[in-house]
Amino acid sequence: MNAVDSRPILRPRSVEEVVDSVCACAQVLAFGAGTKPVPSTAPPGCASMSLAGLSGILEYDPCEYTFTALAGTPLATVATELARNGQHMPFDPPLAASGATLGGTIASGLSGPGRQRYGGVRDFILGVRFVTGAGELVRGGGKVVKNAAGFDIPKLLVGSLGRMGVLVEATFKVFPRPRAFATLLAQRPTLDDALATIARLGAAPFDIEALELDPPGALAIRLGGAEETFATRLAALERFVGGAFTRLEGPAEGQFWETRAPNGTGAGAGVLVVKVPLTLAAIPALDTRLAAGGAHRSYGSGGSVGWIRWPGSVESLEGLFREQALCGLVLAGPSPRPLVGVDRAASFRRRIKEALDPNSRFPEY
Repeated sequence: MNAVDSRPILRPRSVEEVVDSVCACAQVLAFGAGTKPVPSTAPPGCASMSLAGLSGILEYDPCEYTFTALAGTPLATVATELARNGQHMPFDPPLAASGATLGGTIASGLSGPGRQRYGGVRDFILGVRFVTGAGELVRGGGKVVKNAAGFDIPKLLVGSLGRMGVLVEATFKVFPRPRAFATLLAQRPTLDDALATIARLGAAPFDIEALELDPPGALAIRLGGAEETFATRLAALERFVGGAFTRLEGPAEGQFWETRAPNGTGAGAGVLVVKVPLTLAAIPALDTRLAAGGAHRSYGSGGSVGWIRWPGSVESLEGLFREQALCGLVLAGPSPRPLVGVDRAASFRRRIKEALDPNSRFPEY
């Protein structure tokens, strides 16, 4: 909620109350636990709606590898229940330890280190229920993995930031959690050498769980799998990586990845915390500019995403991203808007928003 807005926060306790709240407001923005404050803060004149009252797992079938939960359900609650059956959400949704919710993860489109091997949140969402700007409760997708009926609305809501509808329920597929993990920490002399190693690993048949870079040359390479074949696979990966490296296993290995992404929303006053989609080819020019601006940065998912802590103004970051033809999502910090840079999807998203929100009950991006 905006610091200068003293209006009470709407706190529905049921799906029906969400529908009533949307219909009663000229404009409203829903949020979960507030772990991503910039996209979940309502602009002036817009009401705020907390979905904390919509929490709980509605259905979970371990044999079918699917679950359905209300949008305000904490990720930690889901993880605990899945772990009882040796299962997990493979894309490692971030900020679970901070209280992040299922709906907030969908709305922000955030995925963690596991996206390297398994894909992101968009690849695991099967179905949703949400309230449109017309006050209609709509179901999209389904509750089973094999579902080809209708338009794929669930994927449209991934990354929608609450601007297309209010998510109230979601269904996900899950995977068995690997029984063994190990991480190699390797150092390359330059950024170019590190990027070349990432490219080689990406083309190699190792099924790497996670692959991340702290510039200029610190690589973290995670392997997971069945215990029966793990030692052989790990030895092959170590030979392929070559050079000096440190191997992490056991609790230290798990703790290392728990701290990886996103790159520290508690970054300090005046610091912008930003996620930006990338390619390996875009990293050298961007990294030079970020380093000159005093930014802390890391690159995850094999170089396809950057996590940035920018100490400068949002205007300076906007200019930098426009020069590089990039668009970033601001998660935290002094920014009046969640997106900065060149938003190539704006026209397509506007058409979808007009269909789902004909009354403009949700704020613009």
